[in-house]
Amino acid sequence: QVQVVESGGGLVQPGGSLRLSCVVSGSLFRLNDMGWYRQAPGKQRELVATVTSGGSTNYEDSMKGRVTISRDNAKNTVYLQMNSLKPEDTAVYYCNAEIVLYAGDPYGFKYWGKGTLVTVSS
Repeated sequence: QVQVVESGGGLVQPGGSLRLSCVVSGSLFRLNDMGWYRQAPGKQRELVATVTSGGSTNYEDSMKGRVTISRDNAKNTVYLQMNSLKPEDTAVYYCNAEIVLYAGDPYGFKYWGKGTLVTVSS
């Protein structure tokens, strides 16, 4: 029943900006850490940014200063604002959410969205 759905990807020129959204829907008890990852053709999936339930953030080194991760707990949504985009940022961007489905679950599980494609090109 739980769904993780990304949106906001598309074609953008180098130096441009995009704002990605990830909405977690369905029946859940608590939403813990959330994050954004990306996978370019021929490469491994890598971290972009994460944000804890308390608001602490972590960024991949190559994107520091160019991206901002944030969350709206009331909407079960995490955002990724990306600025000064480069062609090498082209990738499928995936949302990850650690979800506790019910009160008796002491751990929670990581759920992945299907991704949204970001293409940075002239």
